[in-house]
Amino acid sequence: MPDSNITGLPTTIVSAKPVVLPAPGRGEDLQVRVSAPATGGDLPVVVFSHGHGQSMDGYAPLADHWAAQGFVVLQPTHLDSRTLGLPPEDPRTPKIWRIRVEDLSRALDGLDVLEAAVPGLAGRVDHSRIAVAGHSWGAQTASTLLGARVLDADGVPGEDMTDPRVKAGVLLALVGLGDDLTPFAREHLPFLRPSFDAMTTPALIVAGDHDQSALSTRGPDWFTDPYTYSPGEKSLLTLFGAEHSLGGIAGHEAAETTDENPARVALLQQVSTAFLRGALCGDEVGFKTATAELASGQSPLGMLQSRQAAQ
Repeated sequence: MPDSNITGLPTTIVSAKPVVLPAPGRGEDLQVRVSAPATGGDLPVVVFSHGHGQSMDGYAPLADHWAAQGFVVLQPTHLDSRTLGLPPEDPRTPKIWRIRVEDLSRALDGLDVLEAAVPGLAGRVDHSRIAVAGHSWGAQTASTLLGARVLDADGVPGEDMTDPRVKAGVLLALVGLGDDLTPFAREHLPFLRPSFDAMTTPALIVAGDHDQSALSTRGPDWFTDPYTYSPGEKSLLTLFGAEHSLGGIAGHEAAETTDENPARVALLQQVSTAFLRGALCGDEVGFKTATAELASGQSPLGMLQSRQAAQ
């Protein structure tokens, strides 16, 4: 067990941004925000991939919370970020989904540099305990490191980009199967055709039961596909009344949040933190407690279900 603050009591966090990692061939060096608790050692790592248009400055309700609970949180800014202003006609645009995956791997490759950039953090990070997380497009990015693959036009899985350094994932509002895309999405977003058949790494999938996507011909249950169709140890947190922002995880004052609900965000904070502690630190008490509390079906906020890997 790490001697970091994983007792449930919040602590002071420190952050550094932008920490710049050289990225030859990317066209822009990779900018990363690094957040961590001010004290403690053997700290696990969470690499977070933002949704379309966001940046390393978003998702404070999650990033700051996880850091306060004893994790080092790395937040790269992807090329689609509004802060970079990449024009649609940029030749990198069709490849951004793949460059996003490379961004997460590059952040892990540069962990020593990122660690050294935060005063007092060097030597306190456990490089063997790593999780990825992401929201929306960021969830698809993160899922690729867990074993998900992109199908080509003939339904053949593309390259396996699983990263063996990653031990777990938290996938928030991750898109479902490509067979249910709208004609527009099929034409313009061909990378939104995931296969979860090989996504074996343990993961917490979070879906809102009011998340009606304009990209899908199905209802909100589309976002439960990653749980339904992936093998191995998985959990599904369904948030009642939640739309794509899951209550407001992109930021406390994010304009795109249409379902703002602090209690819903607090539940997501609690469950995701408990999952990460169980997956990375071996502390399963919190997740078992959350499961028991939500299993009664009496919660007005959500439902949690889990399954173990096949023996």
